[in-house]
Amino acid sequence: MKACRGEPVPYTPIWLMRQAGRYMKEYRDVRAKVSMIELCKNPDLATEVTVTARNRIGADAAIIFSDLPLILEPMGLQLTYDEGPQIHNPVRTLEDIDRLRAPDTKSDMAFMSEALQQTRDELPPDIPLLGFVGAPFTLASYMIEGGGSKNYEHTKKLMLDEPDAWHHLMEKVSQPIADYMNQQLASGAQAVQIFDSWAGCMTPSMYHKYVFPHVKGIIDKVTGGIVINFATGNPALLPLLDAAGGDVIGIDYRIDLDAARKILDGKPMQGNLDPCALLAERKPLLAEAGKVLEHAGGQPGHIFNLGHGILKETPVDNVIALVDYVHEESNA
Repeated sequence: MKACRGEPVPYTPIWLMRQAGRYMKEYRDVRAKVSMIELCKNPDLATEVTVTARNRIGADAAIIFSDLPLILEPMGLQLTYDEGPQIHNPVRTLEDIDRLRAPDTKSDMAFMSEALQQTRDELPPDIPLLGFVGAPFTLASYMIEGGGSKNYEHTKKLMLDEPDAWHHLMEKVSQPIADYMNQQLASGAQAVQIFDSWAGCMTPSMYHKYVFPHVKGIIDKVTGGIVINFATGNPALLPLLDAAGGDVIGIDYRIDLDAARKILDGKPMQGNLDPCALLAERKPLLAEAGKVLEHAGGQPGHIFNLGHGILKETPVDNVIALVDYVHEESNA
């Protein structure tokens, strides 16, 4: 939390996106018994996999186990998982947008509040608990495409052909996101990260026109904790992420941290090891981690993380070695 505020710390703290996931046997054992949605909606199981992962790798924070599109269900979308989230009634027209319901996140997402409260009770008091939400562009793209996409054809077509409908959709999804963030902070999270997993498909001018005002509007409504603003895929978006707000800006692996720090004018940063480095042998892995620390320059306001989530093929021992290395190498 000190690093989030840009204060000096005795060593660089580290947590990893997707640190509870398929690379870890304990997680796979739980998932073998329940579906993805059942796991996310079961506070006991969500707490178990969150705490187990944090304790196993020795990270300096835990991030609650959940998934980005869950908030779309109470808006009236039919969500299932088949090698990733699938929306079976995608939003493609203004009429579809008008039919979307306004969720009451306190009741519709009550399982998240319960999971956060339980997890907070089970973690050591000095280990922060992080919540997270999907950014409006990523969630809107799920709604429109019906799942993952390479080119976001339907999303960009709606955006460009019907800008009024696009902004209407973004407004419909943005208010629940802000409510959900505040709910998580009120339920035991000390920080909440916004994930814009797909924002890299846009040019800066497109992001500025169609996405920026909605992200800024969400962050302006959040109170009571730290906000980490993360978008992956295009480092040219960093000035806009900074302007949109957040206490910490997440940096993906496509730019060095010293260059990012200049863009952000010293704002606290999180990142940014390439997740593929964790698939390498130990020596080159730690060499890459050393480069991240070198580019961070030992300045206050750095949280070590990956540039995106842990890959399922990652050896757990490599993750543990990375956490130990960052602690030892950055120890003042």
